[in-house]
Amino acid sequence: MENIKLGIIGGSGIYDIDGVKDGQWISVDTPFGIPSDKIFMGILNDIHVAFLPRHGRGHVHTPSNVPYRANICAMKSIGVTDLIALSACGSLREDMKPGEFVIVDQFIDRTFQRPKTFFDQECVAHVSVADPVCHRLGDMCRKVMCDLGLTYHDKGTYITMEGPQFSTRAESILYKEVWNCDVIGMTNMPEAKLAREAEICYASIAMVTDFDCWHQDHDDVEVADIIKTLTANAASAKSLIKSLCAFADASREVCANGCDRALEYAIITDRTRISENEHRRLQHIAGRVF
Repeated sequence: MENIKLGIIGGSGIYDIDGVKDGQWISVDTPFGIPSDKIFMGILNDIHVAFLPRHGRGHVHTPSNVPYRANICAMKSIGVTDLIALSACGSLREDMKPGEFVIVDQFIDRTFQRPKTFFDQECVAHVSVADPVCHRLGDMCRKVMCDLGLTYHDKGTYITMEGPQFSTRAESILYKEVWNCDVIGMTNMPEAKLAREAEICYASIAMVTDFDCWHQDHDDVEVADIIKTLTANAASAKSLIKSLCAFADASREVCANGCDRALEYAIITDRTRISENEHRRLQHIAGRVF
C-alpha cells in the first residue's frame, strides 16, 4: 500500500478551496529549475494535497515557458503520487460546449519549443505513453462528476499546440476534420509525458471555454470570453477537487495501469556509464530504479 498525496496543477485560483487544513505555501527547488510558483500544501478531507498554479499566480508564464520539468519534479520530490491536471481548452466538437468538462484519454503533441524528457543527458529511457493517462484516476473523476451533476464527456483527444497564438482557421479544421481531435489546448504536453517518466499517476480534465475558430456560427476566439467562461468553471472545478479528496482513499495498492512502475524496464543505458552527478540530478525521478 502507498500513502496518497494528491497533486493539482491548474489555474491560479484553484487552490483557494474551503476546508484545506494546515495550508501553507512552500518553495521547492529542483535540478530542473524553479517551478511555476510556490506549492500550496495542506490536508483536505484527510487527503494530503499539493496545488501548483501552472502559469504562476498572476499568470506570468506563457504556455511555452511553463517550467514543465521543474513542476513535475517538484511534485515528485514532495511525495505526490496522483496528479490531476485542470486546463482550459477550445472545443472541436459541436457536442462539447463551453462550460462543459472533458476527461481526456488521449493526446496529440504538436509542441516544439519545450524540453520533453528528464532523460536528456547521460541516461536514456524510453517509457510507454500509449495510454497517457491513468484509468484509475479517470474513473474517479467520472464518478465524482456524475455525483456532482456536472456536464462532462467521459473521453476525448486533446491536441496540444505550441501557442501562445490561437489556431488559424485552416489548422482548426485540420485538427477537427482530418485528425479527429476533440479539444485543443496549450499546456497538457509535455506535462503528461513527464508525469509518466516520473512514475506519477496522471489524469487530465479539460474545461471547455470556447468553440475553436472552425465554428463559423460563433465569433472567433476572444480572450475576454474565455476568461468569463473559465471563471464560471472555477467553482465547479473546486467542487470537483473537494469531492475527489472525499472520495479517494488515503492509501492505495500498486497502480493497476503500471503508471508507478513506468521506468521498470525503460532505462537502457549501461548503469556503469551514468555518473554520480547524473544520479543526483535524476534522484527524484528515477531513484526507485537506480
